Amino acid sequence: MPRDTLTREQIVRAAVAVLDTEGVHGLNMRRLGTQLGAAATAMYWHVKSKDELVVLAADHVWGEIELPDPAAIGWRAAAAALAAGAHGMISRHFWIVPAMSTNLVYGPGKARYDDHCLAVYETAGFAPADADQAAATVLMFVIGAAHGEAGELAWRARLRRTGADEEQQLRDTVARIEEIAQRFPRLRARTMPSLYEAAALPDEDTFAFGLNAILDGLEARLAAGSTP
Repeated sequence: MPRDTLTREQIVRAAVAVLDTEGVHGLNMRRLGTQLGAAATAMYWHVKSKDELVVLAADHVWGEIELPDPAAIGWRAAAAALAAGAHGMISRHFWIVPAMSTNLVYGPGKARYDDHCLAVYETAGFAPADADQAAATVLMFVIGAAHGEAGELAWRARLRRTGADEEQQLRDTVARIEEIAQRFPRLRARTMPSLYEAAALPDEDTFAFGLNAILDGLEARLAAGSTP
C-alpha cells in the first residue's frame, strides 16, 4: 500500500490488531508494514515512533467503551456500566496495562471516558472535587482487577513470540503454584484448581463483588454528606 493512500486511522487500527496478538514487544514498524502491505518507512509519514503509535492505539481502544446515560438508568448503574466497560476493554486489549505503565496515555478516547465518569458522579450529587476522587478510586480498582488477567495474556503472547510450548509452560506453572501453596495452611486447605480452571480468566463474580463494595461505600458517603 503506497504511503499516500495510508491514513493514520488505518495504521492505528492495524497496530491494535498486532498488539492484541503480539503485545507491546511484538509491535514494530516492519511487522506493521507487513500487516498493511506497505513498506515500514511509510509508517513514519504518519507517526513519529513506535512509542507514539502505542499511545495512539491505547487512546483508540478507550474509545470503544459505551457511555451510559445516568439520567436513564441512574448514577450507580451508569458507574457500574462504565467500570465494566473499562474492565472489558482491558480484557480485550491486555497490552494496554504495560502501555499505560510506560507511556502517558491521554487523547480524545481517554478524555471522553474520563469526562463521562465525572458527569456520572456529579449527577449523583458529588461536588466536582469529590467526583474526581470517586472516579479515580473506581478506575484504580478496575485497572487493578484487570492486571492479573492482562499479565497472563501478556505472558502467553511472550511464549508465542519465543516459540515456547504454551500448554507445557502452563502445566509447569500450575504445578509450581500447587507446590508453593502446600506450604501455607489456608491455601493448602482450599481445593486447588484444575489446569484449565487455573488458566481461566478471573471470575466475573469477583469483579462484581469488589465493584459493588466500592459503590456501596460511595453511595453511603454520599447519603451521609461525606466526601469520598
